[in-house]
Amino acid sequence: MPDSVGSATGLGMKFMAYRANILGAVIEILGNTPSGTVVNVTGAKPRLRLRYDKEGRFMEETSMPVSNPTWTRSGVVASGIIGGKRRARRVLIVDDHPIVRQGLRRVMEAEEDLTVCGEAETVRDARVAIKDLNPEVMIADISLKQGDGIELVRDVRAHYPQLPILVLSMHDETIYAERMLAAGANGYIMKQAASEQFLIALRRVLDGGIYVSEAVGNNMIQKFAAGGSYISANPIDRLSNRELQILHMIGKGMSTRETAHSLNLSIKTVESHRQRIKRKLNLSTGTQLVQYAINWFSSRKLQQGDAPPAAPAASATPE
Repeated sequence: MPDSVGSATGLGMKFMAYRANILGAVIEILGNTPSGTVVNVTGAKPRLRLRYDKEGRFMEETSMPVSNPTWTRSGVVASGIIGGKRRARRVLIVDDHPIVRQGLRRVMEAEEDLTVCGEAETVRDARVAIKDLNPEVMIADISLKQGDGIELVRDVRAHYPQLPILVLSMHDETIYAERMLAAGANGYIMKQAASEQFLIALRRVLDGGIYVSEAVGNNMIQKFAAGGSYISANPIDRLSNRELQILHMIGKGMSTRETAHSLNLSIKTVESHRQRIKRKLNLSTGTQLVQYAINWFSSRKLQQGDAPPAAPAASATPE
């Protein structure tokens, strides 16, 4: 497969796990065979064998007999059950808004199988909390104080590969969800979602699954089916994660200096990113970039039902 089939961190493997999770099935990687990679999918329906050639291209899907039609459960699910009753699993909340953390804590305190073991509002605090508190799942926003959620997810995945991560954010899922999955997250849900849906997403990632909304899942399926021929009509998709972060900060009215300080980058590096953003978005001047970023940021806020953003700061001028 294009991504490493043997690694659950590859986006291709995450997509396969997402599809299997919808069916309640389990994926079994048999490794490379002379004709390519073989993946067995076991569930209540007939067992499927998916075969890919050595270049990662899909070849065929065949049914296999199943002696026991009962669902095959993963060890992750069973590990959360003691004496037939699910024990409370430890949740770390990483968000820079106290009111959000308090709201999440209230929702989870009402559930017998969930307990909040700690909170953090910066990337540095989150790293310390993971080391000291040993949570079983981390809930994280994209926008954080003194850091960034994308970098946090990538860092946590590198150092704690088994820790499930659910991203809970106000940022548009059509832009950020796949990026966060590619960085290492196990799920993405919008803050506008109902508390019941949030709990479904949280338990899904705790049980070893992948969670995205139906709209995002359908989009992933379309991209997967199209293979390398898929081309997005949205120019924002051309931006790297770092460029998207910087465009977002420009839209919020932050200057180059403020952006550099927030992301712990040099001013020269931020200026280089701004130049690349202009090229990718076909913008000629810094003024056009600022106006584009403000309009894009404002449209995102309005689509999410929030109040219109305040006027950009005076420092948000071309630098």
